[in-house]
Amino acid sequence: MMYYWGNYGGDFWPFHFIGFIGMLAFWALVIAGIVWLVRQPPANGGSTGHHSALDVLRTRYAKGELTKEQFESMKKDINA
Repeated sequence: MMYYWGNYGGDFWPFHFIGFIGMLAFWALVIAGIVWLVRQPPANGGSTGHHSALDVLRTRYAKGELTKEQFESMKKDINA
């Protein structure tokens, strides 16, 4: 029996091509999954933007957490 070094059962090229396509599909799915995860909105439903101190103050006043006097006093402090 004669064995050819490095041939290990032959090179049937269609299987090499199918393997290459499979590897491309695998990496495309991995990259698409990473992009999808990065683009998801925050899980807590909060916005990712920053609010100014005056915006927070107005929100607290609108919710009824502050009286008008407290609101005006804090607003004056912020604008000073």
